[in-house]
Amino acid sequence: MTPNNHIILVNEQDEALATMEKLEAHQKGLLHRAFSVFIINSRQEMLLHQRASHKYHSGGLWTNACCSHPMPGEEVEQAAHRRLQEEMGFDCPLQKLFTFTYHATFDNGLIEHEYDHVFLGTFDGSMAPNAEEVEAHGFFALPDISALIRDTPERFTYWFKMAYPTVLEHLGQR
Repeated sequence: MTPNNHIILVNEQDEALATMEKLEAHQKGLLHRAFSVFIINSRQEMLLHQRASHKYHSGGLWTNACCSHPMPGEEVEQAAHRRLQEEMGFDCPLQKLFTFTYHATFDNGLIEHEYDHVFLGTFDGSMAPNAEEVEAHGFFALPDISALIRDTPERFTYWFKMAYPTVLEHLGQR
């Protein structure tokens, strides 16, 4: 296995304990370091993307601009910039907002147990989403997103629904 297939296992204080192959960590449901990037534009609309259907979990669901795991030896913010470029085809300044921990079991038996670092950026330029990662994308008004989550929560990823209300608070929208 190459190092980029490994993720960082952590304790409840986000202290690194070990590394493990990503799929194995998700099969065992072990707590690991992750990040989620939220992007707004100058009109206070949020960038959402629909995950590619073939993703190992949550395929076809709508979520924030990007999310992933830092590689061993990689700082979380550095990883967030890397993945934003790899998934959405752009980069922008990011501000760390908060962290949270969650545990979710998916229909395919995989388990997300993440210590998630949440970042926010503002971007108005063009993007080139990676078709291997993204089926659809767009900027959406915050009230519309809130209504969609309320009315059709099954269309969104678990972590997005958990983080979104706190992101709104940071944007002064709650």
